[in-house]
Amino acid sequence: MSDEFEFEIKRKDGSGKTYFQKYNVPKDKVSTVLEGLLYIKENLDQTLSFRYSCRMEICGSCGMEIQGKPRMACSTIIEDLKSDKIRIEPLKHYKVIRDLVVDIDPFFDKYKEVKPYVIRDDDGKYDKELSQTPEQFHEYANYAMCIKCGLCMAACPIEGSDPSYLGPAPLAAAWRYIADNRDKGAKYRVEVVDGENGTARCHFAGECTEVCPKGVNPSFAIQKLRKTALKIELASIFGR
Repeated sequence: MSDEFEFEIKRKDGSGKTYFQKYNVPKDKVSTVLEGLLYIKENLDQTLSFRYSCRMEICGSCGMEIQGKPRMACSTIIEDLKSDKIRIEPLKHYKVIRDLVVDIDPFFDKYKEVKPYVIRDDDGKYDKELSQTPEQFHEYANYAMCIKCGLCMAACPIEGSDPSYLGPAPLAAAWRYIADNRDKGAKYRVEVVDGENGTARCHFAGECTEVCPKGVNPSFAIQKLRKTALKIELASIFGR
């Protein structure tokens, strides 16, 4: 058995040329993919570009394709991959800026469209906190775990064929706030998520839920959104 991992990394230089480059990383120096990338950066090749920050699966910065699947580099244990050869590529469905760094701006532009904040229909002046029971909190707690890493967008087959589709993370965020008992903005968000680029485009393939590092279930959120949109539409028709 080799005492090194072989990292095969897809790179893109300043002229737009793409190619794969191999590096040997000592097994006793690293345990996660991010540690392997840092070893390469610090010891073998300072030109390698990748994004990271917290190193503990909170900031959502180090998403990339590892062995053909969207994963967080900081929390992917190399031994768990059951291979000495590690193939790493930038996330799919994003424009590559350089090497493993992708342009995440289009993702956040979509995220903003669903109004990801509590909307009230009063003046916002209160003499005490808005109350919330544990049961009400658990209605949206799963969706509040999203770290906006964008892995679900890379895994979604619709995102790959139609970039105008809002995508699983923004739709899950829409449901996170609609399910919050303090929020009164469902009618505004439904105008967005029930449009031609919203929930109707989802085929419920489920890849988004499968790759989420925090256990968020965007696929289920999209089903909830469809039901809510129908309720609001019926209420509008019957004047309720």
